[in-house]
Amino acid sequence: MSTRLLLLEDDPAIARTVAYTLERDGLQVTHCLLVQDAREQMQRQPFDLLVLDVGLPDGCGLDLLRDVRHGQAAAALRLRQATPVLMLSARGEELDRVLGLELGADDYLAKPFSPRELAARIKALLRRAAMPAPAAVAPSPFVDDETGQRITLHGQALPLTRREYRLLSHLLRGAGRIHSRDALLAAAWGDDSESTDRTVDTHIKTLRAKLRELDASREYISTHRGMGYCLDV
Repeated sequence: MSTRLLLLEDDPAIARTVAYTLERDGLQVTHCLLVQDAREQMQRQPFDLLVLDVGLPDGCGLDLLRDVRHGQAAAALRLRQATPVLMLSARGEELDRVLGLELGADDYLAKPFSPRELAARIKALLRRAAMPAPAAVAPSPFVDDETGQRITLHGQALPLTRREYRLLSHLLRGAGRIHSRDALLAAAWGDDSESTDRTVDTHIKTLRAKLRELDASREYISTHRGMGYCLDV
């Protein structure tokens, strides 16, 4: 299915030139002369992108933009709130550009303009709209209160000794990375400690048990044989 584009422009000569250029690039253009015509078209069918002129005989393209960017109005107009909008205007004043961008326009082009530049900007907006949204990053179930030297898991405080706190805090700061026993030993006991790798293993075992008491659904600390330990959040 070809990409549908709504062009709201009251100058027939400009509209013909723009429509011809865009249709040569494979876009399906619906041209409207008036704001009311544009509203009716948007109620009949969805569009992938809007090109709206600012000054029109029966209103202002900025008013239509405001409606597009509000949830209930957008639903009535069969539009997604994220539908790209490019504003056109014969006015070169900065205030008009700022207002359009503040209302939610994705781009702004002042007249006179090159139809090829308009086509290039439209293609860029369509590419951006087609990009998948970044995956939401789940918040960490851990909260490290460094001042109070306490760590909570799912909002519940872990009953940690001083060494256990230092170990877990170090693992949290480098979550997802493998930490060698030497690095963990230095973080919790200091460089001058006479403790051994076995001491780290023992404390990791105790830490795992305390984590399971608050969340038995998963194992947070994984062992990487010959390398060390990793905290997975």
